[in-house]
Amino acid sequence: MLTQKQFLPVSTWLAIVRLLRWDKPAGRLILMIPALWGVFLAAAGTPPLSLVGAMILGTLATSAAGCVVNDLWDRDIDPQVERTRDRPLAARTLSIQVGVIVALVAMSCAGILALYLNPFTFWLCVAAIPVIIFYPSAKRVFPIPQLILSIAWGFAILISWSAVTGSLETATWLLWGATMLWTLGFDTVYAMSDREDDEKIDIRSSAIFFGNHAPLAVGIFFLGTAGLLTELGVVMELRLGFWLSLSLATIGWVWQYIRLRQSDISKPVYGAIFRENVWIGFVLLAGMITGLIY
Repeated sequence: MLTQKQFLPVSTWLAIVRLLRWDKPAGRLILMIPALWGVFLAAAGTPPLSLVGAMILGTLATSAAGCVVNDLWDRDIDPQVERTRDRPLAARTLSIQVGVIVALVAMSCAGILALYLNPFTFWLCVAAIPVIIFYPSAKRVFPIPQLILSIAWGFAILISWSAVTGSLETATWLLWGATMLWTLGFDTVYAMSDREDDEKIDIRSSAIFFGNHAPLAVGIFFLGTAGLLTELGVVMELRLGFWLSLSLATIGWVWQYIRLRQSDISKPVYGAIFRENVWIGFVLLAGMITGLIY
């Protein structure tokens, strides 16, 4: 009889961790941030801890499912891209069957957590599923697949906000728009590192669509993010802490834009800018909380 260790060796578990991207927390955190923005703002800074926990676990499960679905779609494309060729499904470290099982487990976990939410929010979770599934294939047919990802990220706002209030309001849509533009910005930066490989295999991305104007597009997206967050601060009458955090975030985005404009930018810089947006997101979260409470 096979022992548990023989059935699932350590190397397989490590490959599953890599499949879920748990070895690269930046991508997981950057989805969690909008969900936390929404839940804290909707609850005036003091949401129930159980709901915060549900949002954190829900984003982890959803992000995990999205990563696995993406890798299943791209298992024959990823080997042709420098950044992704070592992913478990691309490198055939894991089988397609294992990938499907992991995806189903992650989706089931997200579904169980969604049952904890009110009916309106539950159906928003259901509405997000086609977007999550379609996004990986969008790069084959849609000129700006990052827009589909932005819509998926936007659901984090709608779900988290409505989980508190049971409805959506003007402030929700301002935060939703800011999240959409922010996501378009940082994911276009992310796509810029793959531009050469993507062009060779005829994969679409916002970095290719905007071409030499990609840095300008990112700057405009970040400017729009700052503008909508400013309007949000006015509508919600947020106090000093929020405005300080927004000022710091805006300075960060301006500095990122300046670096993207450099002609001799190296690929690691794109990844660094992407990770910097995680910190910017948490700075804004801290500002939102203090801007509501103090």
